[in-house]
Amino acid sequence: MADQHDAHAAPHVHGEMNITEQAWTWALFVGLTKWVSLSMAALILFLTVWFAVGAGFMPAFISAAVLSVLGFFALRTKKAH
Repeated sequence: MADQHDAHAAPHVHGEMNITEQAWTWALFVGLTKWVSLSMAALILFLTVWFAVGAGFMPAFISAAVLSVLGFFALRTKKAH
């Protein structure tokens, strides 16, 4: 059965397939993953400092804000020269 289809198929040449959509999807996935991870880390830090440590709302908010700002500068996409 597979031999019938192989006879009519064009030979595969490595590197000729257009992968722009796959590359765009992968870049979107990686970008969303890193920003959602930063958001979750800030939320977990906020809730931990507020409730588990018992420091209160303002110290929790400040620590989560500092983590968010540092994470933003660490995770932003660098422009190619």
